[in-house]
Order: sequence, then structure tokens, then C-alpha cells
Amino acid sequence: MEVTTCHCDLRAASTERRNSAMTVTPHRPIATPRKANGTSNLVRLVIALLTLACAPTAVRAGQTGDAAPAHRLVSMNLCTDQLALLVAAPSQIHSLSYFARDPASSPLAREARRYKPNHGLAEEIFLMRPDLILAGAYTRHATTQMLRRLGFRVETFKPAGSFDDIRVNISRLARLLGRNDRARELLAAFDRARHNRTAHANRSTQARRPLAALYYANSHTSGRGTLASDILAHARLDNLATELGLGGIVRLPLELLVINRPDLLITGDAGGHPAARAGAALTHPALKGNDGEVVAMDNRWSCGTPAVLDIVRELEAVVLKKTDPKAPHFPSKS
Repeated sequence: MEVTTCHCDLRAASTERRNSAMTVTPHRPIATPRKANGTSNLVRLVIALLTLACAPTAVRAGQTGDAAPAHRLVSMNLCTDQLALLVAAPSQIHSLSYFARDPASSPLAREARRYKPNHGLAEEIFLMRPDLILAGAYTRHATTQMLRRLGFRVETFKPAGSFDDIRVNISRLARLLGRNDRARELLAAFDRARHNRTAHANRSTQARRPLAALYYANSHTSGRGTLASDILAHARLDNLATELGLGGIVRLPLELLVINRPDLLITGDAGGHPAARAGAALTHPALKGNDGEVVAMDNRWSCGTPAVLDIVRELEAVVLKKTDPKAPHFPSKS
């Protein structure tokens, strides 16, 4: 799911750039910009650039070297938003991406509403004067490069492709923020819960590992090397995509899904709008003939955080419920 999130990020940034362009208003000369929108910010950015070019290097924001822990953090990406909310002290966060406050995308939407939203625009973030900017691997490259040229410290985080990557990202952000104690606390709880899940799985008496299929909008699935696939592995589920030799985020023909008849079908809609054309495959009549359990993805699947272990626990419960009707049931959040 992480790639879906990144594509949304790119579309949103593109839309905001178009919206911030000069517009014509009634009874004004055609070249007059709207005062309250992005164009006025762009004018201020140009002025700031000229000022910055004449300023000594030492006064530029975000110098690297032996940088002190950040105290004015701006995140431009949904997944770095989640990491910031988990690791940073509240006073260290200045702004998060506007995706962070959307409950359909963000499990920490309520917490994110405490902070000013941003739309990933260079001129917008410049005016916030952050001492650390967090971006994702799919954040618009031109934007991050411009911010770096302006002297800001921009740290790019790749989407977690495994549970081990989650640990790496938490530790890295903690170092940037001087929050190593907080990271140790988070990782100790994560490792403890992960160990408990592994011990529970080793005690399992199921004869075989159930087959699970991940199926998203536009008939995509997650194969080898993805966080979603690692979630299935920790839940002792075989991933249909990896069984078919697929890696990364790729298309899975509906015919292969129907023929293989997975025990568990895990679906994600088209950005919260299953009626959209991109989500048509999710409601195809052929899927109605599948007698496997169907589980809908929720916002915790989008990014690599310790919440993935809650998903593992719930998947195990769904499988147990299917094989033992008397077992307790823990439905996935929606």
C-alpha cells in the first residue's frame, strides 16, 4: 500500500501547484494575482531567494555538519508524518502533510490535527522556516531539490518494506531529533510484541499455512519485498503473489486470483472510493464465488509503524475463527 500512498502524494502536489497558479478575477487587470493564494507566496519566495543569495552561508537554515537535534520539523509525506507523531516531542513538530489529518489514510489523524497542515509546496515550506524537513522517496524530486538548494536540511525516508525497516526508520528519525530514549522505548515494545507473536505462531498446530491474496485497486497486489507481504509472513500466511514469483507492487490478473481460490482475500479500495473505476475489480462478480474469508484493509496498512503487529494479531484471529468457530474474533478496524 505504500506505493498507493506515494501516488496520492504526487497527484496532490500537482493539483496544489495548479491551484496556486495566477488566476483572473472579475474587474481586475488580467495580470493581477489573487492576494491570498499561492502566487503571493511565490512572490515572497522570489524576494527571499534574492535575500538568501546575498546572506552569509552560516545564516542559512538547515546546515548539515554536526547539526543539533531539530526543533522545528516539517513533514511532507504521510509515512514520515506517522513516524514524527510517534517519535518526536510535540513541541518539535511544526507542520505535517494534510494527508496526516485524513482518517481514511492516517491512523493518527486526531493527533495530527494539532499541527499546521502543508501541501508539499516549496514556497509554502520555505515560509515555515523549518530546521528539518522529512520527505518520502516518492515526494516530488524538484521540490526537495529546491529546498536543499535553499539550504534546508531535507531527509528522505524510503517506505518500509519489512518489519526490520520499521526499526531502522524509527532509530534514524530518533537520532535526527535527539529522541533516542523514545526510540528505545518504542522498539523495546515492538520487539517484545513481535517475539510474543512468533512464540504464539510456533505453538500453532495448524496443518498448513493458509493462502492469502492481497488485491487492491487497478488489480494490483504486493509481492516479495513489500511490507504487506511481510505482514502476511508474520501472520503465518502464504502470499499468493510470492507463490506466483511476483515481487513489489504489480498487477495480479483476476483469472489467477479466481483459479487459486485463496483462503483469505485482503482487499483495499480505490482511495476510500470503491465505486471508482479503479476499484471495479474489487466488486467483480467472479470474486463472489470465492468462499475464502474477505478482510478489508484499513489505514494501518499504509505505512510502516509498530501498528503492523496489531494487523498480524487480527489476521491470525480471522484464520483461527475460520478453522475454529469457537475461537474469539478480532475484526480488522475499518
